[in-house]
Amino acid sequence: MMKKALAIIIGSAMLSTFSVVAEPAKSAKHAKDVTEFRQAIFTLVKSNVGILGAMNKGAIPFDAEAMQTNAMRIEQLSLMLQDYFATDTSGFDVETAALDKVWKNQADFNDKINALTLAASNLNKVAKAGDASKYKPAIGQIFKSCKGCHDNYKAD
Repeated sequence: MMKKALAIIIGSAMLSTFSVVAEPAKSAKHAKDVTEFRQAIFTLVKSNVGILGAMNKGAIPFDAEAMQTNAMRIEQLSLMLQDYFATDTSGFDVETAALDKVWKNQADFNDKINALTLAASNLNKVAKAGDASKYKPAIGQIFKSCKGCHDNYKAD
């Protein structure tokens, strides 16, 4: 388990050391399509995070199996985000909450996505281990990573 986490951390660090530049969308249709795909991913992330939030607030009981499922989904979806944010849509009139600085500071933005990936991976491990005392902090890391990105790169 630790080897996988270490590999993710090292891989993330290596990726963030290179200059990351997004390619501009090729057309208005391309920009619209990519934006819609990103929004679909975020809708799925939101649906999976919602259950975790309800558990953390005590609205529903902690369920290790549900945490594993949602953590795995969030991890996979987070990996897709970098792909869809690799296309700079800022030059087109698309309906998005993404601020243009996403594409001006791509390395930092990708670091924020990597934080979500790591938090989701960690939650999956915590849920598998079944230590209920670690559930809240692990879920909290998911929300912390989301907030870190929203604070800097999402319009209110």
